[in-house]
Amino acid sequence: MPDSRAIVILTGAGISAESGLATFRGPGGLWEGHRVEDVCTPRALARDPALVHRFYDLRRAALETVLPNAAHHALARLEREWPGDLLLVTQNVDDLHERAGSRALVHMHGALRSALCAACGHRRDWQGSLPPGTACPACAAPAMRPDIVFFEEIPYHMEEIEAALARAGLFVSIGTSGAVYPAAGFVRMARACGARTLELNLEPSAGSGWFDEVRHGPASEIVPRWVGDHLAAHP
Repeated sequence: MPDSRAIVILTGAGISAESGLATFRGPGGLWEGHRVEDVCTPRALARDPALVHRFYDLRRAALETVLPNAAHHALARLEREWPGDLLLVTQNVDDLHERAGSRALVHMHGALRSALCAACGHRRDWQGSLPPGTACPACAAPAMRPDIVFFEEIPYHMEEIEAALARAGLFVSIGTSGAVYPAAGFVRMARACGARTLELNLEPSAGSGWFDEVRHGPASEIVPRWVGDHLAAHP
């Protein structure tokens, strides 16, 4: 049975776009001018590690130029004030949710400010550049890579996410395309388990038809409004 006070929130690139970070699927399927196949697959990393590492170095550096927006802050407020369970699942690799104050948070696609050893699996916080061949501080192998879930790799925290969806009374999707799986299937999973479902997005997503309610508009406007309304309606 779902818990009426348990909430799972999924966020995508649309929530960070108003902070100045590019959405993953830009014009022509490009991300920051690169084909996804050239910067976000295991084959790309094996073929041209310098390009892939440089690409994520630039993305990491870009975090220094942006700040959380009103939508990030509203979700942090919801976490602080909501009396039930809440899990924030983000597809984003930026750290804007953390900087806004969110703590009940998982990054299913990895994080720019983290590095992963391809040899031993050691993971550590990372700032600055990450050149190919960087030695792992745990095993000394020259195998540190961006801690990003590439296409064809398994997203992180799936067991925790699926367990939270199974008990959620409400599932909310914010700023997502509804086109990238497995996240695109979360709404159907939540519905099958009895949750009410809400989409907050700039425009209809590929999965809008699965939601009980859909609201459209800029995330920095509609997310704070929804959070305020939801907290007022469920004191």
